[in-house]
Amino acid sequence: MVRLGRDSCPEFSISLAYTNTYVVVLQLVGHFVEVNCINPTFIINHPEIMSPLAKSHRSEPGPKLGDDEAMFLDVSFITVLEYGLPPTGGIDRLTMLLTDSQTVKVKTSLKKRDAEEMYKEAKSSYFDFPALDVSTAFPQATPASVFPSCSHGFEPWKQPLMLALASDYYQLDDLLTPEEKAIRMKVRECMEKEVAPIMTTYWEKAEFPFEVVPKLGALHISGGTIKGYGCPGLSITGSAVALAEVARVDASCSTFILVHSSLAMLTIGLCGSEMQKQKYLPSLAELSTIACWGLTEPDYGSDASALRTTARKVEGGWILEGQKRWIGNATFADVMVIFARNTDTNQINGFIVKKDAPGLQATKIENKIGLRIVQNGNILFKKVFVPDEDRLPGVNSFKDTNKVLAVSRVMVSWQPIGIAMGVYDMCHRYLKERKQFGAPLAAFQINQQKLVQMLGNIQAMILVGWRLCKLYESGKMTPGQASLGKSWITLRARETVSLGRELLGGNGILADFLVAKAFCDLEPIYTYEGTYDINTLVTGREITGLPSFKPAASRPKSRL
Repeated sequence: MVRLGRDSCPEFSISLAYTNTYVVVLQLVGHFVEVNCINPTFIINHPEIMSPLAKSHRSEPGPKLGDDEAMFLDVSFITVLEYGLPPTGGIDRLTMLLTDSQTVKVKTSLKKRDAEEMYKEAKSSYFDFPALDVSTAFPQATPASVFPSCSHGFEPWKQPLMLALASDYYQLDDLLTPEEKAIRMKVRECMEKEVAPIMTTYWEKAEFPFEVVPKLGALHISGGTIKGYGCPGLSITGSAVALAEVARVDASCSTFILVHSSLAMLTIGLCGSEMQKQKYLPSLAELSTIACWGLTEPDYGSDASALRTTARKVEGGWILEGQKRWIGNATFADVMVIFARNTDTNQINGFIVKKDAPGLQATKIENKIGLRIVQNGNILFKKVFVPDEDRLPGVNSFKDTNKVLAVSRVMVSWQPIGIAMGVYDMCHRYLKERKQFGAPLAAFQINQQKLVQMLGNIQAMILVGWRLCKLYESGKMTPGQASLGKSWITLRARETVSLGRELLGGNGILADFLVAKAFCDLEPIYTYEGTYDINTLVTGREITGLPSFKPAASRPKSRL
């Protein structure tokens, strides 16, 4: 290692003797220039210094040019790569040029100061710098706070693909009604402008952004397919594409909506009494009150029908005792839709529980790596009283619960579709902006192959999701079809997001560029609403007529 000092203005040169694999690093530490050469033989071209330096890797200062001759540069580092490629721009007070004679020229216009004092000051403050602003640290790559949007201002008969998202290559809008297109664009605009700029911060802190709730409420998508009671009465396709647009920007927001709308509200809409619908649905549709949905328990996840939380009939109501786990929105929900086992009939019943009910306790599950914004919680019921008026009359067995799950399984299939679309849109922009080896990353064949593979997955996912909606609307959808849609779409989304993470390289592990966040958020979606394996077995049972959920009974050992 050699450090050089020089006066304030004149140029000086470092002439390099190297092979084609030679690498030189000029590292500007504090206010010294440090020259680190892998090849130990080089010459400093200066009138007073013309001798080869044999020990180029030493850490002590090299030859001095005088106590008052010092060059001061306030930048971090520049790397000159093999074959003498000059560095690209981004540094205003330093110019570097590699000429045909293999000379690096360094020039500065900063004022002369005492070198030893400045070096000590630079060393002491080295670790005190604030965190990098990604928008300036990576000038060639726009972070996800400015979300990739569809292009506007093009004439569709001339540039038909430019009006759609990059990820919507087969133009889903052609399959949608005008109402479904309108809600899709309305949600997209809100998510890109109002939600995208803030979600990385909340994801990092694992906190819920309550400030976005009124904005989501104004979209009028809560309640989805429910008609009346202040609900939008959307088609299931319209509700699904709206959820996908939310997930495209932020998966946690889409899970918040899914739990609130497609589980809790839908259960009240399908299984509640008229009085319950009138009492609860209007405020839930406005998002002025929030709901959660409690089925899963600490000991019963995939085997949910075996749940242990009990409901014991008493005068005027019911006493609930037990636990629920992994309940989204649990820590702040005003209303809880809870499933418990009737101690008299041994069947599953449903109840609406208020958050301030005595004996109820909800605590947040910490340290998640995915859907960090979603406030999943443990709920403990210690002799919680629920009045008769809040018993859901339409839930009398687990079959009734499955009516809700059939719809939510269609909806949850559109979450990974939206997530994958957002990742592709981000990667598509990133690869066109980011340059390496003098060209955009999108110019390299291997990157184009990965983009096309991602794009093909997404088009297939969209079409499967759309067909699933149409089967449901026509009354033809079976549980096996819904499970196949959820399992296959999440599997393809997992592959797509993984490819996107690869394409972003180091930035692929930063939440600032969306892909890392989406990569983590997809994992719980792959698991909840039926794991990949459970959904596969549901479809397998339907197509073979043979259930395989439980281990086969052990056979007696042969005496032979």
